[in-house]
Amino acid sequence: MPLHHLMIGTWTPPGAIFTVQFDDEKLELKLVKKTDIPQDEPISWMTFDHAKKNIYGAAMKKWSSFAVKSPTEIVHEASHIMSHDPQANSAETNTRAIFLLAAKQPPYAVYCNPFYKHAGYGNIFSVSGSGALEKNIQNYPYQENTGIHGMVFDPTETYLYSADLTANKLWTHRTLPSGEVELIGSVDAPDAGDHPRWVAMHPTGNYLYALMEAGNRICEYVIDPATHMPVYTHHSFPLIPPGIPDRDPQTGKGLYRADVCALTFSGKYMFASSRANKFELTGYIAAFKLRDCGSIERQILLNPTPTSGGHSNAVAPCDWSDEWLAITDDQEGWIEMYRWKDEFLHRVARLRIPEPGFGMNAIWYD
Repeated sequence: MPLHHLMIGTWTPPGAIFTVQFDDEKLELKLVKKTDIPQDEPISWMTFDHAKKNIYGAAMKKWSSFAVKSPTEIVHEASHIMSHDPQANSAETNTRAIFLLAAKQPPYAVYCNPFYKHAGYGNIFSVSGSGALEKNIQNYPYQENTGIHGMVFDPTETYLYSADLTANKLWTHRTLPSGEVELIGSVDAPDAGDHPRWVAMHPTGNYLYALMEAGNRICEYVIDPATHMPVYTHHSFPLIPPGIPDRDPQTGKGLYRADVCALTFSGKYMFASSRANKFELTGYIAAFKLRDCGSIERQILLNPTPTSGGHSNAVAPCDWSDEWLAITDDQEGWIEMYRWKDEFLHRVARLRIPEPGFGMNAIWYD
């Protein structure tokens, strides 16, 4: 089928889910539906359940879920507050629902991460028979200054790895049959200025890749088969061109911050992105070749993106081949489609949707 649909959320109110259609023969993107959702629950990160019958959203002060009946019929079913700390839900605090990960195996629990202040716990939810978020079954502790921004399971979903941006470390938890977790341990990031934001894992389960937001690099870890803890291999790769000015000379603040990393369908390649903190600068997208064992063989490219990326520049490889890669930005509200062929990346289509906050992550429906 030449037609594919993607769903995309927004960083700021009013809440909406946008369904975009990609024609892989005509190489065209078009908006086919804007679904209004609760206005104060814009979704800055969304994911599907295992069957793509539900969307789960990190929605400001809420965790939300939607039944997906078709690309254009998306129905709000549940919203739950962050219950780990009363201050997290206060309008006076900046605590925000930032990321969530849906298990692909029974009992299909959903693992959620608050961010900024009062974010020292992960929130785990059970789901109903139809997949809607049902009950907060566990709020498990990290540490007081934690800010988890990304998580990934090992291939068996026995172990959960968390990137702690503000505490500058990686955490490992074991999952239990109930969907709850127990702590295995944590390791500090290689450098005090790294700030891990995102993690991805090779299909073998042998290697973990940690994207460092402030370090603007990918660090490679091997998984210890005895402890299941990640061990830094001392191999890292840049996500901004080496040697470019990376600090504002007036404020001393970083000019770039790495964003997301994701593997292609085959597991042979990985894409990663960075964003710029000034609109006049560009972000970057990197591609890596992975060995069959999971180690990083080489960095293939490091290309500028059309804009800074804003809060996004999130890379979203399709989930049935290595051919298509979507990228979203919320500086100007673009979704762009790229083709990956013979280890070359080229843009084939782009669509601007000038709606408030548009352009967070894109998820592939079909």
